Order: sequence, then structure tokens, then C-alpha cells
Amino acid sequence: MPAQRILILDDEPNIGSSLRMILEREGYAVTVTRTIADAKAVASRADALLLDVRLPDGSGIDLLRQLRERDFPAPIIMISGHATIRDAVDATRTGAFDFLEKPLSRDKVLLSLKNALEQVNLRRENERLRELVGAGSRMIGSSPVFLRVVEQATLAARSDARILIQGESGTGKELLAAHIHRESPFANGPFVKVNCAAIPSDLLESELFGHEKGAFTGAISTRKGKFELADGGTIFLDEVGDLHAASQAKLLRVLQEGEFHRVGGEQPIRVAVRVISATNRNLMDLVTQQKFREDLYYRLCVVPIRVPSLRERPQDIAPLAEYFLDDFCVRNNFHSKRIVDETYPILESYSWPGNARELRNIVERMAILTKGDHLTAESAPVEIRLPQDFSPRSNLKEARESAERDHILRALEESSWNVSGAARSLGMERTNLHKRIRALGLNRAKH
Repeated sequence: MPAQRILILDDEPNIGSSLRMILEREGYAVTVTRTIADAKAVASRADALLLDVRLPDGSGIDLLRQLRERDFPAPIIMISGHATIRDAVDATRTGAFDFLEKPLSRDKVLLSLKNALEQVNLRRENERLRELVGAGSRMIGSSPVFLRVVEQATLAARSDARILIQGESGTGKELLAAHIHRESPFANGPFVKVNCAAIPSDLLESELFGHEKGAFTGAISTRKGKFELADGGTIFLDEVGDLHAASQAKLLRVLQEGEFHRVGGEQPIRVAVRVISATNRNLMDLVTQQKFREDLYYRLCVVPIRVPSLRERPQDIAPLAEYFLDDFCVRNNFHSKRIVDETYPILESYSWPGNARELRNIVERMAILTKGDHLTAESAPVEIRLPQDFSPRSNLKEARESAERDHILRALEESSWNVSGAARSLGMERTNLHKRIRALGLNRAKH
């Protein structure tokens, strides 16, 4: 690994020589300059800078400001023997990592430089990880109904209010929860995900709240639960409707009091956590059936947000399909492939009971099984091109279309069959509503 390059700007030869000796002994590659002009010429090659405040051809703080205005990435440490408190404050506000006073302490210089470089490395690693996971975390869509949901989520994210995200499986509830976290005051904290349906009921309490050593057979050490790990950030409770009664009671206490006990523990643990829940079930129905606590429902559902199904936003199918195809090709080192225009009507006419998750699977299957670089109508699976009316999926499709027909018909009747007005109330574009009216066979004369 090459030595990290440090640029020193100081007009006092003794200071420059002393710093060079200290840093080179620690393995750094050091360049010493005495003027701002000389420093500017080599600054772009440095991993960190040590700048004097008062120089023959200007102010080190002015140079700091110029570099920061150009988004200069390297950390900058200011050094001075004649600076005032105002200089120190000004430098810090301008973006200096640290401000050291002369005479310089060897240990202070090395510690400050070490911390500055570590911070930059962490930032770069964070950016790299965001790039790696960002491809799977993008929210794609331009339909009015989708944009309205994103707007609602962004507004709700600004507070610490608990949010309940509702929607069918595969609609992107986890992506929306991650978006809320990124836009919230808790963005610098962890984002901890819990799939309540995937964890056995007898282990869920330990998973959420942790356990003490010896609390049960197999508890060979103390373990933090998800709530404790999410302290200062967000916990995302996916499929919250699958929590059993005992865990519901424990969760309610955390929401009410902000504290809990580990399994087998006696000391209460306090946490500050933003709670986002999600479900594809109707929690109010579960409350009516006494399968879900009503008091817990109202604690979780301060801000309810419903994620639309893919069939409610058909204009988003094309950009989603293109994104899934590009992502698949990059991940698998495939030649770039393209979906031809004639294929999109086929994709848009399908009801997508599995929503975006099903669309991703279908696009990836098409990419794998198509020899050429163009995904044509023939590339689409038979069940997409020729859906079978007698299959269980068709029965489900019929039920959904019946509900959609009633929903659209109600909006049309409330607007006296003004399609533009009905489209606004449904959060759809007028052209898409016209398509659905024709597809569902709605006619004013018949109603």
C-alpha cells in the first residue's frame, strides 16, 4: 500500500522541517511548501493538508475556503502561532478538520492527522457501500399515484411519528421504509430490519429484545436484540401483523415507555428508536377478529401510508423493467440487452399479482432465456402473453378486477362521469383511466 501523501504549507523553515521529520518517521510521504501558490500547484495530489493561517502571499483560511468551494476531498488541518479564537471558529466553520496552535505537539499532530485520514476512509467506504446497495434501493416511478405516496412518505419522515406502510407483497414497502429513514432525523443512525413472519414465535422475543447469558438453553452469551441495535436509528418491522400475542404486548410496552427487558434480564433498557411497520394484511380486520391488539394498532398507525400495486401504476412498468434488466446484466456480466417497444404492451396488460418483485423475476428470466440482445414479445413467458382464465391466478385476477371496477365506477359516478375529475380523485392520469375503463368494460349507459 503506497504511503499517504501529506502537504505542509508553512513559511517558517524550521516548522516545515520538523513536521517533515515527524511525519516521515511514521511512514507518510511529505511535501513542504512555503507559499499559497506553490501549495495550490500540488494540493490535488495530497491525501491531507496542514495549512498555516498567516502566509506571505495570503491567508491559509482563504485557501481553505477556496478548496472547500471546489469540493476538495482531502481533510485540512489548520496550524497557527498567532491566530485568534475568531480564526479558529472561522476555520472550523469553513470546513477545517482541526485547528492546532504552535508550538506544535508531536502527539497532537499525529493524532489529529490519524483521525482526519480515518474519517475520510470511513466516508469513502460508506459511499462505496451505498453505491453497492443503492442499485437495489432505488425507488422508480413517475405515475401520479406513486409520486403522491413518495411525497407523503417524505413529509412523514421529517418527524419521529410512527408509520404503518400497507400494501400487497412485492410493492416495495421495504424500499419506502428505507427512503423514510434516509429522509428522517434518524438518518445517521442504523436501519435495522426485522421480518416478523420469518422468525419462529418462540424466538421472536429474543430477536427483538435480546437475551441474557443462561436465559434459556443455548443462550451461551448475552445478545443484544434488534431494538437495542437500532438505538438512535430506525427499526423496520416487516409483516408486523404476524406478531403473536405475547410479542405484541412486549412491543406495546416499548412504544409506550421506550424501554424493555432482555429475555432473562432484570434491568430495563431504554432506547430512542423510530418505528416503521409494514404489512400486507388488513390490521383492522385482525383487530376485529381479536388477533391483533387494538391499542398496538393505534400506536403503530400514527401515519398510515398505502403503497399502490403495480397494476395501479402501469406507466411505471416500462422504466421498472428497464432498470431490472440493466441491473441484472451488470450483476451477471451480460452484454447489455434491450426490451423492444412491442414488448411493453404485453407487460402492461398483465395484472402482476406479485407486483414489482414478480416483474423483476420475469425480466430476469427473459434475459436468461433470450439468445439475442433484444427482448421481444416472444421472449415474454406464456403466462404473461396468454393468461389462463381457469387457473387460480385468473380467479384472483378476476376478484381484483371486480374490486378495481367497483372502485373506478364509484369515482366516475361521484364525478358525474367526468373522467378528468375521476382521474384526479384516483391519483391516475386521464389516459390511463380511459384505458382501464375500456379494459373493464365500463359504460355510463349500463350503470
